[in-house]
Amino acid sequence: MKKKNIVFLLLLFVPILVQAQDLVSWRVNIAIAPETRKSFIKGGRLILHVTKQHEREPRLRSEIAFGVTPQNWETNSAFLLDSKNKNVLNIGLDKLKPNATDKYYFQVVYKQNIEDGQENVAGNLYSNIDSVLFSNNLQLNLTLNQIIQPTSIIKHQFVTAVEIKSKILSEFSGKPRFLKASILLPSGYFENPDKTYPICYRAAGLNGRYTAINGIVNNKDFSDWWFSKNAPQIIYVFLDSQGPYGDTYQVDSENNGPCGKALLEELIPEIERQVRYKSESKMRFLTGNSTGGWVSLALQIFYPDFFDGTWSYSPDPVDFEHYGLINIYQDESIFFNRYGYLQPGRRTIYGEPTFSMKDWIAGENLNSRTGNYLVSGGQFGAYNAVFGPKGANNLPSLMFDPFTGKIDHTIAKQWEKYDLKKVLEKNWPTLGPKLQGKIWIWMGDMDGLYSNVATRFLQKFLDKTENPKSDAKVSFTAMAGHGQEWSDKAVLTLIANKIAKK
Repeated sequence: MKKKNIVFLLLLFVPILVQAQDLVSWRVNIAIAPETRKSFIKGGRLILHVTKQHEREPRLRSEIAFGVTPQNWETNSAFLLDSKNKNVLNIGLDKLKPNATDKYYFQVVYKQNIEDGQENVAGNLYSNIDSVLFSNNLQLNLTLNQIIQPTSIIKHQFVTAVEIKSKILSEFSGKPRFLKASILLPSGYFENPDKTYPICYRAAGLNGRYTAINGIVNNKDFSDWWFSKNAPQIIYVFLDSQGPYGDTYQVDSENNGPCGKALLEELIPEIERQVRYKSESKMRFLTGNSTGGWVSLALQIFYPDFFDGTWSYSPDPVDFEHYGLINIYQDESIFFNRYGYLQPGRRTIYGEPTFSMKDWIAGENLNSRTGNYLVSGGQFGAYNAVFGPKGANNLPSLMFDPFTGKIDHTIAKQWEKYDLKKVLEKNWPTLGPKLQGKIWIWMGDMDGLYSNVATRFLQKFLDKTENPKSDAKVSFTAMAGHGQEWSDKAVLTLIANKIAKK
């Protein structure tokens, strides 16, 4: 057989790899309903959610999503979201397994609230859900006819909401900014009008809100315990982490402004005035899980005289040489590790990677009106705003390229002032004595975000300290995942035990 014929026959058996996104051509006309036109703000991000799951709204979690920022969109005309348009980002299409019998559910969100980086928050618009059988060439009409309403605090005798206009943050931003918190009072509070109670500030997980108090009060097991005679007599305060770029982490930053200063000088004094807390009692504590774990630890370290102890669960990376599995000061990319493999971002407790850093950032790029993770409102959008300097157009800088993952080491170097291990290393002679008896950290050794690695290195530093020798309690649970041992009841009991020993 001739050589050219052999080559031809071989080509017949070479599979032609066609990506699902190359097969799909979805065109969705998105209109603005008359009743929502007055609320429409130009420049927002359109996010189309697609899922096969019918138990929840697509906007709450979807397997496939598209994102685009419409230009010059007028309220009386529809916008065409075309999956083939190069300006339309997508995630999930590469994992799509087309089946003509599958039903897909579609819903669109218009993310326009620039005071809050998240998607499903007050002021943003969304559509009803439409469902259709799978088609490669789909045409659909959706209408933005719903406005997400603010969430209110539960009405309860032992619950109080606090909201104040922050002079500090308003001056920084050149527009009004507000601080919020909710307070859960102990069962004996009204029976002892002259008593000063311990107070604990609960920092939220990523993008957490002060409305988390609603879930606590509505939890029968917790409420039955809280209002029993055996419950701790502690004032429990739920902080709110809302910020224009996502979670503010409750600390001063170049982009979010002096949030730590506003917390200590404006919000906390107002809270403590209302609940008659006396600072000389030295019973002002902190706690939190995940992002809240980092915040509660950072506030204790940055303000060692102001707070009297912290209970930090599964904190975000406390050492940026181990930022998950990334060394931001030395590695070239956050997408690939030094061996050339995709860098995992999440895993199961058995070590199985479930999500790459590249996938993670692709999702944040999609959610941001800038087309990159800059104002995504997600984890890395928040990190850049909190830890990094200002960049172009008065927006945060980018520590790494949103599409290649290449790290900008000049910017990474400027993150050092939020690297908690480095802060302690540089300042231990002055910080060490002030932190004695004030640090308690828990971490699962199979943390789903790999944050246990950074905590291990923090523990190594603390174990080697001298003058003073640190008495910080850092504990790890084998095979435990992210936040696995976190519970409000558990941490409040630990605080009560500490108070009882005073």
